[in-house]
Amino acid sequence: MNAYDLYLISPPLALAALAMLVIVVDLLTRRTGLLVGLSFVGLAAPAALSAWQVADLTGSGASELAAEGSVVLHTLSIDKFSLFFNFLILAAVGLVVLVSTDYVRRMERLQGEFFGLMLLSATGMMLLVSANELITMYIALELTTLPLAALAAFLPNGRSSEAGMKFLIIGALSSALMLYGMALIYGFTGSTRLDEIAAALSAGAAAGAFPFGSMAILLAIVLLLVGFGFKMSAAPFQMWVPDVYEGAPTPMVAFLSVASKAAAFALVLRVFYIGFDALGGDWWVLLAGLAALSMTVGNLVAIAQRNIKRMFGYSTVAHAGYLLVGVAAVASATDSETFGPSSVLFYLSAYTAANLTAFFAIVCIGNRINSDEIYDYSGMVRRAPFLAITLALALIALIGLPPTGLFFAKIYVFAAAINTGESLMTWLVIIGVVNSVVSAYYYLRVIKVMFLQTPIHTERVRASWPVNVALGVATLALVWLGVAPMTLLGAAERAVSVLAGG
Repeated sequence: MNAYDLYLISPPLALAALAMLVIVVDLLTRRTGLLVGLSFVGLAAPAALSAWQVADLTGSGASELAAEGSVVLHTLSIDKFSLFFNFLILAAVGLVVLVSTDYVRRMERLQGEFFGLMLLSATGMMLLVSANELITMYIALELTTLPLAALAAFLPNGRSSEAGMKFLIIGALSSALMLYGMALIYGFTGSTRLDEIAAALSAGAAAGAFPFGSMAILLAIVLLLVGFGFKMSAAPFQMWVPDVYEGAPTPMVAFLSVASKAAAFALVLRVFYIGFDALGGDWWVLLAGLAALSMTVGNLVAIAQRNIKRMFGYSTVAHAGYLLVGVAAVASATDSETFGPSSVLFYLSAYTAANLTAFFAIVCIGNRINSDEIYDYSGMVRRAPFLAITLALALIALIGLPPTGLFFAKIYVFAAAINTGESLMTWLVIIGVVNSVVSAYYYLRVIKVMFLQTPIHTERVRASWPVNVALGVATLALVWLGVAPMTLLGAAERAVSVLAGG
């Protein structure tokens, strides 16, 4: 490994070093407020290094940073696609660190571990979005998942322990199946690199030379989808979601719901767009089936929830379905247009802003009233007007109504599906629209409780200034993406041009 290799992996290295520094500082000082500031300010290093790499790409006009003899480039692709997700992950973890200021006071002795584990998981995500080789993907997935399992079990109660145990066990099972699928792919193609896999699949499809036929390849893809489905929170692999969302620390859930999902979909786009695009055929129907099932199961089960965190657990399953509509559109497209994948990137960004806004308000309210029951949010607009209004705006966004980013995101995703010209994709869009209408019931129910019902208590609900700053930034991003979406959509199109060979 040479100096250029270190430069290529400098953003995740800087983030891992920050995680270690936070843990060491926690051992040396009892000033817990210092950990929040260090965790937040330290993110400037990986952000600056990522910006440096963007500048190098822009200045050279290249689609990917490359150097002859580089060891890193055999396993990672440092391109605009991975850097787009670097910034998305860093923004999410930075805002979650800020909003954790009040929440972590209940875990005074474990604050260093809390922030350290979150930063280590983010390191795994940054490696994951760059991975172009199957073994690297698997290692990055484990680095992402294991710290999150520890965070899920962080609180000293039975529900948190149950959440951590379910997340760990089901995650291990999905990882084992995914690893078996990777082994099958390696056996068929003789390589673990995506570009070499694509070349082998293309040659084999033309010559009909695969030893076990296309059904064996289909089995490998199905096994990969099982592992990816767990990471994406897609049905029918969502059984861990409601219990983890209910029992885990709320800031960790906010981070899990957006950053982990973004990394998972980045992985799926890279694997299927580069590695398996040569297969063609109808395998994208699997993705369409997962999309329809996720949207329907997530929205219908969310209606019956009385705990707001469980409700958001099923909500994230539904939104995984909407995102899978865009991924299926990528798979079923007959040309190299980037409209499909760019719609997925824009949706992920808009969903990150909306879900973080909602969860930040839930962190503030739940931390003060010690309850996550929707009924206990009665009359919250009188007790915490700012929190109630921002939460209501986030709920409106999650329905997909203007003037929010998810309104345009859903339009882009559904338009990408319709543009494929496949009748099945048109039906998938109809299912998506119907599910969006269904989701309005449980989202608007929370707004009704907050604005129209009589408060149970009268004391004010307040938050510290870092929490208000994080909530304000997330809310502004939510509105900005609805008012001026073209800036981010342009960045998304430039990012996915790498996948299309541009």
